[in-house]
Amino acid sequence: MNYDQEKHNPCLKEQLITYKCLDQFQYNKEKCELEMYNYKECKSFWGRVRADRRRKDIKPYLPEVKDREKIKLQYMGSKPT
Repeated sequence: MNYDQEKHNPCLKEQLITYKCLDQFQYNKEKCELEMYNYKECKSFWGRVRADRRRKDIKPYLPEVKDREKIKLQYMGSKPT
């Protein structure tokens, strides 16, 4: 993964997994429901984080890549596995 892409797209991994699944199953979305759901949830989560940080005037609005695990813990309230 390219760091610059990941910097601007916190869901790059989920996006690539979704695209790979769709490609593998000739764009049969039913076969890739889980991957698409995970990607959608990721986008929704980081959208909420970005909006919250914007409201609180915390910059950058989208956290740096190195800080994202810590941010996930703060917003989800659980430890990573």
